[in-house]
Amino acid sequence: MSARGLLWPKVILFGDSITQQSFDRGGWGAAIANRLVRKCDVLNRGLSGYNTKWALSVLPKIITQPANQETIAAVIVMFGANDSALKDINPVQHIPLTEYAENLKGVAQYLKSIGICEDKVIMVTPPPLDESAWEEECIAKGSKLNRYNSVTNQYAAACVKVAEECGIDVLDLCTLMQMKNQDFCSYLSDGLHLSEKGNTFLETHLWALLVKKTERLPMILPHWSNVDHLNPEASFPV
Repeated sequence: MSARGLLWPKVILFGDSITQQSFDRGGWGAAIANRLVRKCDVLNRGLSGYNTKWALSVLPKIITQPANQETIAAVIVMFGANDSALKDINPVQHIPLTEYAENLKGVAQYLKSIGICEDKVIMVTPPPLDESAWEEECIAKGSKLNRYNSVTNQYAAACVKVAEECGIDVLDLCTLMQMKNQDFCSYLSDGLHLSEKGNTFLETHLWALLVKKTERLPMILPHWSNVDHLNPEASFPV
C-alpha cells in the first residue's frame, strides 16, 4: 500500500467565544462534527473575547493557503458579539460599525486570495442580547451593562449586508431568534452566549446551508461490511 496520506477535507469554524464553546456538550460545533464524521474534520478556531480587528490580524496564521483546494470544504465565520460592545463602557473590545463591516469584508477577501472562494464560506450573525440576564453577569464582574440588543441588531444587519455584497451565504441568527416576537431569552445561557436550546437552533439552521457544501463528500475509507476480510489491503485506496 502506498504511503500517500488520505485527503481529509476540513470545515473550519472561525469566531469568538460562541464558536470556542461550540464543542462543549450540546454545542453546535460538536453537532456539526458529528454529522460529518468520516467525511471531514471540523476544526474549532474560536477565539473567546476577540473582535473582527483582532480576528483579521490573526487569520493568516490560522488559515493558510491549502496545498489542495479540496482540503477546505467550508469556513464558518461568526463575529460581532464583542465588536458590538459599547465604546464608553467596553472600549477594549468595541469596534465601530463601519469598521466591523470592513473587517468582515477583509476576512472574505483574504479567504478568496488563498483560494477559498465565496461558495465555501458562510457568515453567521451574532445572536440577540438578553440585556437583563447579561446585566446580571456584568454586575457580578464589577461592571455595568456593556451591550444593548438594539446595537447588536445593527451589527447583525451589517454582517448580512457584507455577506450579500460579497456573494456569501449568511445565517441571520439574530433575526431568526427574534421572529414573530418569540421569547429568544431561552436561546441564551447568560444573555450573550448560547444555551443548549440556542446551540440546537443555530446548528439546525446552519446545517441547512452547510449540507449543500458537504453533501458530495464521500465517506472516507469503505464501510466495514465492504472490506474484503481475506485481503483487506485490496479494499483500501492506494
